[in-house]
Amino acid sequence: MPEYPALDLPDNPRLTHNIVHFTRALRKAGLPVGTGRVIDAIRAVEAAGFTSKTDFFYTLRACLVTRPEHRAVFAQIFRLYWRDPRYMEHMMAMMLPAIRGVQEDRTAQAAEKRAAEALLDGIEPEMPASEDNEDDEDTVIEIDASATMSAEERLRRLDFEQMSTAEVAAAKRMLARLSLPVKPLASRRGMAHAQGTRIDARRTLRAAMRRGGELDRIHRLKPRPRYPNLVVICDISGSMSQYSRMVLHFLHAVANEKGQGWARVHAFTFGTRLTNITRHLATRDVDAALAAAGQEAQDWEGGTRIGDCLHAFNRDWSRRVMGQGAVVLLITDGLDRGAPEALDKEMERLHLSARRLIWLNPLLRWEGFAPRASGIRAMLPHVDSFRAGHSIATLEELAAAISRPDDAGEKARLMAQLSD
Repeated sequence: MPEYPALDLPDNPRLTHNIVHFTRALRKAGLPVGTGRVIDAIRAVEAAGFTSKTDFFYTLRACLVTRPEHRAVFAQIFRLYWRDPRYMEHMMAMMLPAIRGVQEDRTAQAAEKRAAEALLDGIEPEMPASEDNEDDEDTVIEIDASATMSAEERLRRLDFEQMSTAEVAAAKRMLARLSLPVKPLASRRGMAHAQGTRIDARRTLRAAMRRGGELDRIHRLKPRPRYPNLVVICDISGSMSQYSRMVLHFLHAVANEKGQGWARVHAFTFGTRLTNITRHLATRDVDAALAAAGQEAQDWEGGTRIGDCLHAFNRDWSRRVMGQGAVVLLITDGLDRGAPEALDKEMERLHLSARRLIWLNPLLRWEGFAPRASGIRAMLPHVDSFRAGHSIATLEELAAAISRPDDAGEKARLMAQLSD
C-alpha cells in the first residue's frame, strides 16, 4: 500500500472550524451547501480519515457537490484553501485593481477568480504602500477617468471563463437583452396587399363572379414572409462548460423573444451523446429552463465525441428540424479524439442539409490560434462562417452577421493556413 504524506493544515489546526469556513466559501461561490451537508462532510471526514489528500478531496466533494457544473468551483476553492500555503496572498493579488504594475502575473484559471471572491468575501484588499512616504501629504494624484472603459464595456469584452460570480450575473442580464434577428427568406407564396406587385387572379375573378361578371377592382398580392428555423448544437464537455452555459442563456432569450423572425428554435447539447433540450428552452424562467436542460443532459463536463454526436443528429433529427432553410449554430472547440475521417463525413452532410452553418469556437480568443488539431482541420472546410464565441461582444457580432450570407468570419484566414 502506498503511503501518503500528512495533509498540511492552514494556520488554524481546528479541522471542524476550517471545514465550516470552507463550506461558507462554497456557498458564497454559488454552491447549494446547507447545514445538513456540512454535518455530513464532517462525519464523512471522520470516517474516511485525514491522511490522504486525494481521499480528503473526494470525500468533501461527494458530500458538498450535487451538480457537475459545480466541480470546477469546488476544485479551485479546495486548492486555494487547503493546498496552497500562500493562498491568501495569491487571492489578495488576484482581487487588486490592475493599474500600473498591480496586476496578476498570470491569467486566472477557470473558476479561480470566483473562488477567490468567495474566500475573500468581506475583506477589502489593500493597495501597496508607496515607497516614498515623506511626500504623501503634499502630493495629490489626479486621474482623468473620462477616457477609461465603462464597467459595461469591459464586461462585454471579458472572457466568460474569467468572470467572477457578480460578473456572471451581470453578463446574464446583458445577454437577456440581446436579440438575434434574421431576414425573411424569399417565398413564392403570396398574401393579399393593396400595394402588391402581383395580380391575384383567383381572388379577382371570384369577386367579379359575385357581381355578375363585372370587374370593379383588381386584387393584388405581395410575397409572404417566410422565416427559417434556428438549430443550435452546443458542446457541453468539460472544456466548454462555462461557455456553453452562457450561450444557452442567450439562446433562451432568443427562443422566448417574439418578433425576431425565427420560425422555431431547436437546441441540442452533446458531449458523449446527443440530447434534445428544445422543450426545456420554452420554459419562461431561464433558471428553471437551464436546470431542466442540465438534468436532461447527463454528460455535462464529460468527454467529447463530436463525430458520433453529429452522426446521431444527422440520422435522427436532420429531416425533422432542418426544413425551411434552417440556419445551424455549431458551438464547440473542435477538440475531438475520434477519427477525423468520420467527423469530416458528418460535417459535410450537416453542411449540405443547412442553409448556413456557423461555427462558434471560443478558442479564437487567442491571437495565435491555428487549425492544428485534427478535429478542427476536418470541420473547418464545411462551415460557412467561423467566428469566436467567448464573450458578449462576440455574440453581438454574431447577431449583426447572421443575416449576411457573405460573412465568413475567420474562415478564409484559417483556410489559408491549412493550405500552407
